[in-house]
Amino acid sequence: MTTRIALVRHGQTDWNLSGRMQGRTDVPLNAAGRAQARGLAEELARQEPWTAVVTSPLERALETAEILARGLGLAVEVCDGLVERSFGAAEGLSHGAAVEKWPSRQYPSMEGHGAVARRGVHALDRIADRYANGRAIAVTHGSFIRHVLAEITELPSDDVPRPLNISVSEVERDESHRWHVRTISGQVFQPDRDDPRDSALGARSE
Repeated sequence: MTTRIALVRHGQTDWNLSGRMQGRTDVPLNAAGRAQARGLAEELARQEPWTAVVTSPLERALETAEILARGLGLAVEVCDGLVERSFGAAEGLSHGAAVEKWPSRQYPSMEGHGAVARRGVHALDRIADRYANGRAIAVTHGSFIRHVLAEITELPSDDVPRPLNISVSEVERDESHRWHVRTISGQVFQPDRDDPRDSALGARSE
């Protein structure tokens, strides 16, 4: 019994446009972000039926999820575990300004790499348990997605492409409760078979 989850990054916000770090700051979608979500809803509606739409509680993700759910005739379920990584004191700053102030990129009160990755895989496990053998959409955030994909593939997070707004990455949990990456931002994931860090050796459920 396998379960597939489409990790969708929320639509565009004004802070995305200006390059500001959002983290847990609750920034709404802008008009372009809403249009992006409507476009994706049309695309997803042409695919195999979806079982559920689950979302981070932050407004930009929640509104994206609501637009997708309306297009698919589904309800929206909020999952706190899908919330974006906290960037602590760096939130609201541009990436350049944050690195200039903290060259180590260790921002005060920031959620650590390992913590967000473990939290993310645990959230996916909860969704997979609830919708076993189904196809769920999880609307979440860029940094969250990168760290979850890095955890599953055992690649450094810097080696995982940054997901664009409204991009879709698909993961699948197999009968042994192991996660595999199918696509990253719409591109088929092809692990290096000579490298032991492939998706078949990904993060196990705990």
